Amino acid sequence: MLTDAFDRIQEVVHAAADGLGPDQLAYRADAEANSIAWLVWHLTRVQDDHIADAAGTAQVWTSDGWADRFKLPLDPSETGYGHDPDQVAAVRVESAELLTGYHDAVHDRTLEYVGALTDKDLERVVDTAWDPPVTLAVRLISVISDDLQHAGQAAYVRGLLQRT
Repeated sequence: MLTDAFDRIQEVVHAAADGLGPDQLAYRADAEANSIAWLVWHLTRVQDDHIADAAGTAQVWTSDGWADRFKLPLDPSETGYGHDPDQVAAVRVESAELLTGYHDAVHDRTLEYVGALTDKDLERVVDTAWDPPVTLAVRLISVISDDLQHAGQAAYVRGLLQRT
């Protein structure tokens, strides 16, 4: 079930970004809006961050050189959470292939991780900062929910772009 959910995210990400150039990926409906590039980068960064944390591994973003390839004027630890409009505008990518390549690398790492999980693993508490504490199952559902929303937003922005 987790594999299917993450596969669906990947499908929407590709449908939103594939075939677009840098200016199209950076398109924003207005100065306060998110671009396709930012939405896909952000959802992938959050997934990468949360899966790496749960698995006790390094993030794909830094360990596999994606931060260097993107060359963003942001700290490599940033995931996009709380970004203001200027930070959103700073997320520009050279190609859809770069953007979806990073997503695909995180997707592969995610499937590797969730494919080995047991029911017992899903009960493990991964965050005690919340009341009640967050289990791995809840964290994964949160990532899936957030990613699908942002992927859908990226698809919507692509629709707006195609109508301009």
